[in-house]
Amino acid sequence: MRFVEQLKSIGALSDATRRTLYSFVIEQSEPVSRDFAAKQTRIRAHTAKFHLDRLVDDGLLEAEYRRLTGRSGPGAGRPSKLYRRSEQQFSVSLPERRYDLVGHVLADAITRAQNGTPMNEAIHDAAHSAGVCVAEGAECGRDEKLTDVLAAHGYEPRDDGQGLVLTNCPFDSLAREHMELVCSANHAFIQGVADGLGCTQVCACLEPAEGRCCVTLRPS
Repeated sequence: MRFVEQLKSIGALSDATRRTLYSFVIEQSEPVSRDFAAKQTRIRAHTAKFHLDRLVDDGLLEAEYRRLTGRSGPGAGRPSKLYRRSEQQFSVSLPERRYDLVGHVLADAITRAQNGTPMNEAIHDAAHSAGVCVAEGAECGRDEKLTDVLAAHGYEPRDDGQGLVLTNCPFDSLAREHMELVCSANHAFIQGVADGLGCTQVCACLEPAEGRCCVTLRPS
């Protein structure tokens, strides 16, 4: 759903009017009102309101209410609805890539290494912990849901009759340049996901092959 939701949100900008309003709002140093955005972009006020609220619904903008007069209390007037850029981040790639996940794992590993843990051990522990956290945060059950969690993180799991083959590597370009490092971390991460879900009958195995993830999940 993460991919679908992000795709839907970014797709909202395919509309030229919506794209114009979004570009205008994010260029401003302060939140702007509907009327101000409409006037500056030469879009009718009711049309601007529709598209600005659609951008809020899709998570691209956020809205707040504030009295522009600076006054408060009776007679100060109704608060105005103001729009600003959302704090959410959106990124869609096909096939799906998750370089942000690698970044978090390596940052955690560096912190562990600075505290005295040998680097290889630090990377393994950081990646495994990240996998456990992903599993614990997943809204699903145990073994039968392992495919859903891996699919949500871009692995594209397929049952080959002997276990799960992960047909997409979410860290593709990094893995090509730093295969031993990335595949080792990936291995620990996937095992962490399985452990976090309580999937005791499967084991993450390093089985590198061209055109897919280096890890497969086999019966333990």
